[in-house]
Amino acid sequence: MRASQFSLWIRLRQLLAERGLTISSAVLVHLFPDGPEAETGVVLSDGGRVYAFDLAYDRMREGSDRDAVIERWQDITSHWQAHPLRSEIADAFVWRPPAQRTYLDLA
Repeated sequence: MRASQFSLWIRLRQLLAERGLTISSAVLVHLFPDGPEAETGVVLSDGGRVYAFDLAYDRMREGSDRDAVIERWQDITSHWQAHPLRSEIADAFVWRPPAQRTYLDLA
């Protein structure tokens, strides 16, 4: 998702960035077709928040992924352990990129 030039990934990066996620450190846990007009997904933010979402577009029409929209955006941070993908979400916490910090020496 982070570097692909496939139009669906480009659009998903735009939509996630609009919601304040840092693409270089967010982890896409899951994105799976959910009927002909949607995909369902789970993403872990760089801040450790977990979001479930539905990405809507006409999967049967070529090029429609460039106009995809997120229709449902739900913060499931407080209860992801009860989510059907809890094992995959737990793995994402382990494998996500480390936070980058800059320390200034003011001494």
